[in-house]
Amino acid sequence: MKGVDRPAPLKQVGIDQKLNSQVPLDLRFKDETGRTVKLGEFFGKRPVILAPVYYECPMLCTQILNGLVRSLKAVTFNPGEEFEVVVFSFDARDTTALAAEKKQNYLRRYDRKGTEAGWHFLTGDIDSIKTLTSAIGFRYVWDAHTNQFAHASAVMLVTPQGRLSKYFYGIEYAPKDVRLGLIEAAQNKIGTPVDQLLLFCFHWDSTTGKYTATAMNVLRLAGGTTILLLGGFVVIMLRRDVKQKGKRASISARPTDA
Repeated sequence: MKGVDRPAPLKQVGIDQKLNSQVPLDLRFKDETGRTVKLGEFFGKRPVILAPVYYECPMLCTQILNGLVRSLKAVTFNPGEEFEVVVFSFDARDTTALAAEKKQNYLRRYDRKGTEAGWHFLTGDIDSIKTLTSAIGFRYVWDAHTNQFAHASAVMLVTPQGRLSKYFYGIEYAPKDVRLGLIEAAQNKIGTPVDQLLLFCFHWDSTTGKYTATAMNVLRLAGGTTILLLGGFVVIMLRRDVKQKGKRASISARPTDA
């Protein structure tokens, strides 16, 4: 998607990879219980998966968290034991009640007992939010005409000491890549820059009252590709089965020696 083709707000939106940069651990937020916490409370022992979203996002943020949960369900590591998950809202209007609701929703989706303490859903004031989003290279804007944030989609892996180790873009994260990324982050290894395939949450066109093609076409393409791959696999397996049956029939039809 070329920059000139994007809606005007999207020209200010993106994610700058700041690998090996230090996340400011002295920032204060509120967790899902309303307790004031320092960001550093979630660091020091284990790597951290950091997910910037906002809790009343109409579409993409939900897909980010859904994709993260799907990936983590396929990883044997447990939140609170081998890593921490820190979700934070970049909308200063989001409340503790919304954060608590999100946590319960995704704990039900994750459905792995004993990991509750490893999930953290934070809210904060505008200064803390701006400082953190700037530190991780997360650029977003508010569009007053649609009452939405324009933003891209990604989650970040951070070392126990708070240094950015790896970026995962989009809304689907391969479990084997996440597992390897967690191992490397735990060893304080810093990854290399990756290609940016960005999805944007800014998709509602107030002039037409419809979703624009920006995000929807990418999602449709991903879904269509998945269907084609599955269909191709089924066709290959059916052809292989037919060939094997034909070989068995040919063998059984041969005359036996007297």
